[in-house]
Amino acid sequence: MSEPLLCELSVPGRVGFRFPEVDVPQAPLPEGMLRQELPLPELYEVDVVRHYTRLSQLNHGIDIGFYPLGSCTMKYNPKVNEEVARLPGFAHVHPLQPEETVQGSLALMYQLQEWLKEIGGFAGVTLQPAAGAQGELTGVLIIRAYHEANGQSQRNKILIPDSAHGTNPATSAMSGMRVVEIKSDGRGNVDLEALRAECDESLAGLMLTNPNTLGLFDENVEEVVRLVHAAGGLVYGDGANLNALLGIVRPGDLGIDVLHYNLHKTFSTPHGGGGPGSGPVGVAEKLVDFLPGPLVDIIEPGDDEEPPLYGFVYPKKSIGRVKAFHGHFGMMARAYTYMRMHGKEGMRMISEYAVLNANYLRARLRDVYHVPYDRICMHEFVAEGRWPDIPDIQALDIAKRLMDFGFHPPTNYFPLIVHDALMIEPTETESLQNLDAFADAMIKIAEEARSNPELLKTAPHNTPVGRVDEVKAAKELVLCCGFRSTDLSSK
Repeated sequence: MSEPLLCELSVPGRVGFRFPEVDVPQAPLPEGMLRQELPLPELYEVDVVRHYTRLSQLNHGIDIGFYPLGSCTMKYNPKVNEEVARLPGFAHVHPLQPEETVQGSLALMYQLQEWLKEIGGFAGVTLQPAAGAQGELTGVLIIRAYHEANGQSQRNKILIPDSAHGTNPATSAMSGMRVVEIKSDGRGNVDLEALRAECDESLAGLMLTNPNTLGLFDENVEEVVRLVHAAGGLVYGDGANLNALLGIVRPGDLGIDVLHYNLHKTFSTPHGGGGPGSGPVGVAEKLVDFLPGPLVDIIEPGDDEEPPLYGFVYPKKSIGRVKAFHGHFGMMARAYTYMRMHGKEGMRMISEYAVLNANYLRARLRDVYHVPYDRICMHEFVAEGRWPDIPDIQALDIAKRLMDFGFHPPTNYFPLIVHDALMIEPTETESLQNLDAFADAMIKIAEEARSNPELLKTAPHNTPVGRVDEVKAAKELVLCCGFRSTDLSSK
């Protein structure tokens, strides 16, 4: 049975809250404020609390179970991060306060900028972008501004490998750039010959995801960077997969000119649910003047008796603001806490365990599921969710059946260069027991695909909602208050 609607629970006369007696002159509500055709449910407070609590318990989340969503790094969010973000001195400040009244917040932002610079190997960092996709947009706008400032506005071509993140082409197109796809070679690297063919005077840059969406570190990354630079272009690094590199490789040291960091992936701030993300951008020295402003800097150095005075500064050739005020400060506080708790050695350990976990799962599943690029992976790997001898079973069927075992499915059908892709990222926070349970479930599903394929085709069976018709949901939106989750179910 589906959860009843609040209007179905309504009982005339029930009240959840009583206002005190009015001691000021009353005024009628403006015309149209109350719609007679939209009656509000009449409920006790406990009815409302129980209703929404039950709804929340129907959802899967990282606090409920394993969430191996490839390329999204759905790691556990330590609760100490939330405690820090809710400290009154952080939670109750206003972005329009005078700078001298928010020195603690500015100090946190400044230190976060410095740590991100060190982690990435960059000369400057902006914290403004609200998410990774906006960080991408910021980075490409910086590349465009750099070429225009150098009198090379003809450079309007962005190269994007077919193993890159799907937002990269959209980012480039929104920035007014021309998008050219570069194929991967047989080992999942950027095809060097295809890259050389596009390195001409129109080249603005290359958007490189490394490790890429196959979970592979490009074996020729230094040559890729050299070729782009030799042609006068810049290299943008998509930092969504930075969880594999922390404390091991600094993208700036590889020659990457611009990179966005996903605080809501790599640095454990909450991810998903429509909440705020954070996508700071780091740049090489020659691009610092183009960063969006304002940036936090030390206005007056401190001494043994007085701390430094922090304030906002604007880069000389700034592309302007990309976000109202200064970005999502709550996410910054959470990421700062995460970095402070782990320290330098902990950062490296995060990546080491993420890579170890991914390779463990790859090794356990490679004989059951075809892994088309079967070499040492980084934080994730991609398997095919199909078998030549079972043509009716697809990745979607495997994903739906996996829900019956209590696991969130991995990313489906991406990257597009792998047929029926299952993109699996365990992150560093999962134990050996959890990894084995997931691998056992995947192996069991492979056995069921042969012995009882109908079980997969009709899955999930143990969830509150049956198999949802995603195409119907996208094409025929249901936005009225009478919507039930079962309206989109095939059961």
